[in-house]
Amino acid sequence: MEKQIIGRGVLAGALAGVFAFVFARIFVEPVIERAIGYEEGIGAAQEALEGAHAHAGHHHGGGGFEGFTRGVQANIGMGFGVLAFSVAIGALFAVVFAVTYGRVGDISARLLSLYVAGGMLLSLFVVPALKYPPSPPALSLDETIRQRTLLYLLMVAVSAALLVGAVYLGRRLADRMSAWNAALVAAGGYVLAVAVVMLILPTIDETPGPQLDAAGNIVYEGFPADDLYEFRLYSLGTQIVLYATIALAFGAMAARLLESRRRENSIPA
Repeated sequence: MEKQIIGRGVLAGALAGVFAFVFARIFVEPVIERAIGYEEGIGAAQEALEGAHAHAGHHHGGGGFEGFTRGVQANIGMGFGVLAFSVAIGALFAVVFAVTYGRVGDISARLLSLYVAGGMLLSLFVVPALKYPPSPPALSLDETIRQRTLLYLLMVAVSAALLVGAVYLGRRLADRMSAWNAALVAAGGYVLAVAVVMLILPTIDETPGPQLDAAGNIVYEGFPADDLYEFRLYSLGTQIVLYATIALAFGAMAARLLESRRRENSIPA
């Protein structure tokens, strides 16, 4: 049964990857293209001011795939990356579903799928993005990539662990108070714990400002705020498409599987 559930999670993740890639290709990729154009422009301006040698030692990171054309990056690269990520999320989704099904009350497979998808979206993307929001190319320094990656992964892990703890707390409190009050206490505890973690972890802000010459005159504008806003908005949209597709597709497949198993078990030998 568990293998069948995970298999359906992988299938749902693959389907979600297709829809998420289409969304990202239409909305996210143009912003990335503009960000790369900005990087090239500010790089040329900085070289003109400081010289090529000084610029080479300290610059904002590009896509990291200079050996590939933009067409390959935007289509094959992004498509493969989104698909691999979606399949992994689908498998993880199925594992969480299998662990929680039947242990969080009398909830249908479809409704539980929506709950799991919402919880994963919240804890694995939304909350970490509040502390370390996604940024397009040209907004990050190459020398801090390791630090940024580790801090983001730490935020994801802590957020997920705190959500699991909040769910467990809510289930325990439900025996002592109403389900509504228990949910409020658990949610409040999660928000408070996340806020404390965000205050403890360091903040990273590497958004390029205007490039100035020796006299303080602006020779190149800072990164456009509209592009930064759109990139983060569409990144959230991509995640919503991914999790919504997984929830709906997996919920339908899991419901049919569980219903067929229930009918088989009800037939007398």
